[in-house]
Formats: sequence, structure tokens, C-alpha cells
Amino acid sequence: MDLLQLKYFQTVARLEHMTQAANLLSIAQPSLSQTIAHLEEELGVPLFDRQGRQIRLNPFGRALLRHVEQIFGELDEARHEIADLAGMERGQIALSVVLPQILPDLLGAFRVLHPYVTFHLFHQHSSAAVRLQLEQGEIDLCITSPSLEQAGIGWVPLLREDLYLLVPLGHPLAGRKSIALSEVAHETFICLKPGDTLRDLTDSFCRQAGFTPTVVFEGDETSTIRGLVVAGLGVSFASHLMLHHTADLAVLKALPIKEPRCQRLIGLAWRKEHYLSQAAQQFRAFVIQYFKQLEQEGLAEREDEAPRVKRQEEEPHRKRRKRETEKR
Repeated sequence: MDLLQLKYFQTVARLEHMTQAANLLSIAQPSLSQTIAHLEEELGVPLFDRQGRQIRLNPFGRALLRHVEQIFGELDEARHEIADLAGMERGQIALSVVLPQILPDLLGAFRVLHPYVTFHLFHQHSSAAVRLQLEQGEIDLCITSPSLEQAGIGWVPLLREDLYLLVPLGHPLAGRKSIALSEVAHETFICLKPGDTLRDLTDSFCRQAGFTPTVVFEGDETSTIRGLVVAGLGVSFASHLMLHHTADLAVLKALPIKEPRCQRLIGLAWRKEHYLSQAAQQFRAFVIQYFKQLEQEGLAEREDEAPRVKRQEEEPHRKRRKRETEKR
């Protein structure tokens, strides 16, 4: 066996179609078929079940493919590590995120310090999709929620953020400072699609509050969801970071939820066996520091807010005391 044979086999095995594989590899189909036949002869077993022109990977083929995928994965790791050490590239990072709103500020700040690093970006809605990307070596790092703590995966918690209920300004609850989630059990909801990490989390909070949300719209785009809330079609959930990166708050009210406590944990994950280039390692350290700063700023905002809220609450009492003093 040689690497060319194995690469040809890998392509045919993935597609289970000889003509498509030949076109992808830019070789003649008879040559490809002959290469596969020689590989089977060398191994002494058939790798595909053949029915006319249809081919299907058999148990022998699946066993070989598993090892071939591992071999080429290791070769890719070696190529990236050698290129990085030799300075043959300025650095490219494959990054997956579940909250794309953070990307402009995060990547903009990083590229001020490292202008020649490039990114290959993915937006995933489910933690299962992110985990698969990590396991297959498609990405270097991911910023995700919930936690991906498991064997072989490195994980650093970055930020625990509050979730809010979004209502239009004319909504009866818009004047409230906070709500219990059970108070909106009768409302219609505008949500992300099932399987999205935030949707799954907010559904679980609704169950804790004793109800299943009545959903009138499910979508992928948070801007569309906010627009429908503004239009009065229902209420929705939003995270602190989503609100931090939206311009719709002039026409929406974000209500803190006091019961149950609605939060999500955001973290940074990577596969421990996957080689991280110097650029990826620099970015990992930068992300950790960036979110630490975000958390400190968030605490400062809440500390600034507390005195303001307290003053607002005390204002009617202060005016009453002033009137009583004047009467005396």
C-alpha cells in the first residue's frame, strides 16, 4: 500500500461512487477502478459490495477507512506543525462560534495586535455540531455553550451571562424592573429553532417555570426575531452579549428574569491532541483575557446601575419627606 492508493480509496469510500470520485481526483475512472482492485488484491479481501454499477463500503472497507482517516489526519497535523515551526505561514485559525455577534469586536481587537493572522470561521447552532468539528480536526478552537468538558477536550470557562426576556415597549410588562418567568406563560414566543443551544436552554428554563412556550415563529436570525418582537408578534429571549451588540434597545425592553435564575456559561474549547499553531495559541490566550475584561466591565456596569436604581426607588420618598417638611 502507498499513500496515493489510500487517498484514492478514501475518496471512493466517502462518496461510494466511482465516477464522482474519479472526477474529484481528476483521473480516468478505469485507472481509479484498477487502483482499488490492486488494493483489494493486496489486502486479500473486497472493500466494497458491488451490485451492478452501485458500490457500497463493506465491513472490511469501513475498518480500513477508519485507519486511513486517522493516517491522513496525523499527516495534516504534521504538515501544519512543520509549516508553523518553519515560519512558512503567517498563521490561520479555524474558529467555530455559537454566538457570532461577538466576532467583529473580538477579531478586530485581536488583529490590531496580529494583523497578518487570518481566520476560517464557522457559525454552529448546536454543541453536537461543534463537538464533531473538534473531533474531526476541522477547527482549532470554538467558543460555545454549554460546557464541552469531556475526555480529550480542553475547556476554559469564559463568562457566565444572564438571559433576559425581550418585550416591545408597549407591552404591559415593559414598565417592570424584573419578572418571574411564570408571568409570561400565556404569552406567544418568537424563538430560535429547536437544536440551537440557546433555544434548548430557554426551553428548559420555561419547563422549570411550569410551562411549555407557545411558539409562533422559529428562525435562525436573531435580528429577524427581534424585529418580530418589535412588531408585537410575541416575546423572546436574549443573552447579555446579544444585547451588548444590538441597536434595537431603543424600541425594546430587556427584562431581567428573577425566577428561575436564567444564565448560560460560555467557554473556549479545543481538542487536546490537535496541534495548535503559534497563532492559535496566541488567540486562545487573547480570548481568555478578552472575556475576563468583558466580565469586569459587566460587573462595573451592574455596580453603577445599583446606585442609580436605588436613587430612583428613593426619589418618591425623598419628595414626600420634602413636602411634609414644607407643610410644617
